Amino acid sequence: MFNSLSDRLTATFKNLRGKGKLSEADIDGTAREIRRALLDADVAVPVVREFISRIKTRAMGAEVSGALNPGQQVVKIVNEELVNILGGQTRELQFAKQPPTIIMLAGLQGAGKTTLAGKLAFHLKSKGHAPLLVACDLQRPNAVRQLQVGGERAGVPVYAPHPGVSSEAEAPTGDPVAVAREGVSTAREKLHDVVIIDTAGRLGVDAELMQQAADIKAAVGAHETLFVIDAMIGQDAVNTAQAFNEGVNFTGVVLTKLDGDARGGAALSVASVTGKPVMYASTGEGLKDFEVFHPDRMARRILDMGDVLSLIEQAEASWDKAEAEKMAQKFADQEDFTLEDFLSQMQQLKKMGSMKKLLGMMPGAAGMRQQLDQFDDSSIGRIEAIIYSMTPHERNAPKIINGSRRARIAKGSGVHVSEVNMLLERFGQAQKMMKKMVGGGGMPGMPGMPPMPGMGAGGGKKKPAKGKAKKVKGKSGNPAKAAQQAREAELRRQQGAKRMDGSSFGAAGQDFNPDDLSLPKGFEKYLK
Repeated sequence: MFNSLSDRLTATFKNLRGKGKLSEADIDGTAREIRRALLDADVAVPVVREFISRIKTRAMGAEVSGALNPGQQVVKIVNEELVNILGGQTRELQFAKQPPTIIMLAGLQGAGKTTLAGKLAFHLKSKGHAPLLVACDLQRPNAVRQLQVGGERAGVPVYAPHPGVSSEAEAPTGDPVAVAREGVSTAREKLHDVVIIDTAGRLGVDAELMQQAADIKAAVGAHETLFVIDAMIGQDAVNTAQAFNEGVNFTGVVLTKLDGDARGGAALSVASVTGKPVMYASTGEGLKDFEVFHPDRMARRILDMGDVLSLIEQAEASWDKAEAEKMAQKFADQEDFTLEDFLSQMQQLKKMGSMKKLLGMMPGAAGMRQQLDQFDDSSIGRIEAIIYSMTPHERNAPKIINGSRRARIAKGSGVHVSEVNMLLERFGQAQKMMKKMVGGGGMPGMPGMPPMPGMGAGGGKKKPAKGKAKKVKGKSGNPAKAAQQAREAELRRQQGAKRMDGSSFGAAGQDFNPDDLSLPKGFEKYLK
C-alpha cells in the first residue's frame, strides 16, 4: 500500500546522509520533497500542510543543529510526526463491564464491512471471546448469505432471522433495527460476550443511510462503533469520514484493502482529520489477513525501517512450540538436518502467512522491492509436492537420489526435473549451514582464534617436504667424543624410562595415589 510513498521518502533521506551540518536550504529541500510525496499519496492537503509545518519548525531548532548526525535526527522527527498523524498510540477494543460488548460496523457499500465482520469475529474468538454475528444489512443482495458464509469459516454463529434480498429487483423488507435488538437479546440468552452488528451501506453518503445507522446504534446502545473505510478511496476519504463522524459519532476506524496497489493516503488522513484512532487493518481476503493497527510500527514501515515486532508476534502466534523444541534438541544432539525437517520448517513458515508480506516487514525491504514483487508464494506448495513424492528413506538420506529417482520424483510431483535438482542443491547448502551452526561456525576460520593442531593451515608442526629426508645428527668421528655421546644417550634413556614408570604424570608407581587428585567419577580408567 505505501510502497511509492516509502520509496520517495527513503530516496529523500539519502541526500541527508553524511552531512555534518544542515543548512536552511537543505531543510527546505527535504520538506519540499516530503510534501510532494505525501500529496502524490493522496494525503489530504490540510494534513500535509500541518505535517510539513511541524517538521520544519522542529528541524530548524536546536534539536537538529546540536545533533551529532543531523540527517538521522530529521528522519527521527519525521517518524515521530508520522506516528502522531496515524493516531499516536495503539487503541484496541474497550469491553463492557457487563457483557455483551456491542460492536457496530458502519461505512459505505463496497468498503468490506461484511468480510471484515467475519475477520473481527475470528480475531476475537482466537483471543478467548464468544462472539455472535448479527445480520442487519437487509438491502444489499445476498449480504445476509455472505455473512453466514463468513461466520461458518470463522466458526462463529450468525443471527439472521431475515434472509434479506437476493437481487436488485427485490424491494427491501424487514426492520434492521428490530433485528439488531433481537440479536443482542439472543446473545444475552446464549451467553455470548461480544455482538458484532453488520449494517447496510450506500454507494454514497445520504440522510437515509445515516438515520438507519443512528437508529441501530441508539436501539442497542453500541459500546464501539467502527467506521470501515476502503484504504484505496483516495481524497474522498476525508469527506466520507467527516460525514460518518457527524452522523454516528464513531469511536474508531478500520482500514480495509490495505494490501492494494493504490497510494493509501486515506490512512494518513482519516485519523488526523477526525481525531479518531485507526484500530484495525485488513490486508487480504483470508480470515487471518487482519491485524491490530500500531501507528508506530506503520510509521516504521513507511520509512523502510521494518516491523520486526509484528513479525515476532506472528511467529509466536503460529509457530508450533513443540516442533521448535524438537528441532532445537536435534541440533543439540548434532543429528543430521533432513528433508523431513526441511519440510516441517517450510510448513511452519507457511502458517505465518504470505512470505512476500513477511519479507516486506524486514528493515530495508524497499531495496529489494523488485525481488519481492517477483517472489511466488506458490513455490512453497511445489516444494512440498516434491518432498512428498520422495520415499521416507530418500527424505532422510537424499544422497541416494540418483538420476532415475529424480525423474520419478519430478513425475510424481508434476514438476520439471530441474526443479528437483534445484531443491536438492539448495537443501545441500542449508544442510551445510546447519552443520556449521551446530559446530559453532568452524574452528579453523574463526577470526581472532589461533588454528588448532591438525585442523588446517598453520596447525601443528610443519611436515617435511616429500622426498627430503629429515636430517639426523650422526656420531662423531673422534673416539673420545663418540664415547661421551654414548654415555649421554644412555643417561637420557634411563631418565625417560624413570619418567614413564607408573603413570603419564611422571610419578613413580609406588608413590602415586589417584585418590589424592579428587578426580571426577569414571576418570580413573584413563590413569591405568
